[in-house]
Amino acid sequence: MTDLLCERSDDGIATLTLNRPDALNAFSFPMYEALIAQLEALRHDAGTRVLIVTGAGRAFCAGHDLRSPGPAPWVDPALGKPYVAKHSITRIAQIPLLMRQLPQPVIAAVNGAAAGIGFAFALAADLCLAAQSAKFVNSIHNAGTGHELGMSWMLPRAVGTQRAAEILLTARPVLADEAARIGLALRVVPDDRLLAEARELAAAICANVPLGVWLTKQSLWLNQGVASLEAACEIESRAVFQAQATEDAAEKRQAYFEKRAPRFGNR
Repeated sequence: MTDLLCERSDDGIATLTLNRPDALNAFSFPMYEALIAQLEALRHDAGTRVLIVTGAGRAFCAGHDLRSPGPAPWVDPALGKPYVAKHSITRIAQIPLLMRQLPQPVIAAVNGAAAGIGFAFALAADLCLAAQSAKFVNSIHNAGTGHELGMSWMLPRAVGTQRAAEILLTARPVLADEAARIGLALRVVPDDRLLAEARELAAAICANVPLGVWLTKQSLWLNQGVASLEAACEIESRAVFQAQATEDAAEKRQAYFEKRAPRFGNR
């Protein structure tokens, strides 16, 4: 069985499925390497417009598999323990960065538990749909730490600093309805509708100009770190110039006037 499945469809929507259902899709070290390779490949795939990430079975991702043999295969085992840990987490921490740096918007379709690293992956997505069964837990405390993979940066921006502090420090579970109420998830959907609604959301994104979508995502996250409205407007203005110069932008305008679906060619 392949622990990571990536299915691409002709409509521009790719679905990446964490596929260790017997382990609640907990990550082994080889899975991290496989995910990094998939994200790097998608980054240069012009045919993929949106990426959906979900989990097989009854969980999204239970975090890191503490039974996974270590050290990580990319680390020299002759190094001392602190160095092994540093090299291990530095490699894994590339994953939320790669998700944010992808030109394609990422939709996390969270079914069941999103714990530890699974919680971080859900936060790193651009949009998060929560099944009614979804549960977000900072279980990283179980490994003797308390946060990683940018959670202390991403979570306050999603739910506010005090809520983030409580969730991270207590490690209490956040169920689906609360997740939607506080901004951790976009909305809650029935479990049996999760992937269908994720695809509907992805299709709505795909109806817009490819470069315009990619640059909007880039502006959204770049502008989280700028110090002024002026800087934000400058980033957006440059994006507008680039997107409007494409043939796809002209096609979108024509399709609007002709009341039909646009036909994009990544031009």
